[in-house]
Amino acid sequence: MASETIISSECRHTERTVGGTTVVELHGEIDIVAAHSLTVCLDGLTASPHPDLVVDLRAVSFIDSAGLTPLCRARNRITRRHGRLRLVADSDRVLRVMSGAGLSDVFEIHDRLPEALAVVASEGPLLGAAS
Repeated sequence: MASETIISSECRHTERTVGGTTVVELHGEIDIVAAHSLTVCLDGLTASPHPDLVVDLRAVSFIDSAGLTPLCRARNRITRRHGRLRLVADSDRVLRVMSGAGLSDVFEIHDRLPEALAVVASEGPLLGAAS
């Protein structure tokens, strides 16, 4: 069952579990106003060993560098815990911001949710795994 949380007046998220993977769908604007609350949310979801998280950004209307910070923090926490993080983004606007920040190759990015969920951890490198 999905639950919805208001992150800020401009941003909210829904959260659900699909086959052991936590899917967080973000909606609205992810900026400095939403960054702290989003960080708290993602910290909770990345606290366990081997977290498996998909963050769906398709309903995000705006993201800036402050909005990228919680995603980077979540990636770092997941890396330390030998888990896996996938982003779902199909908006040129979101992808341009990520590219401009030099993060396009840092995250595993899919343009559709089914593809992000279909890729099992054994088929790709785990974040933080030795190469």
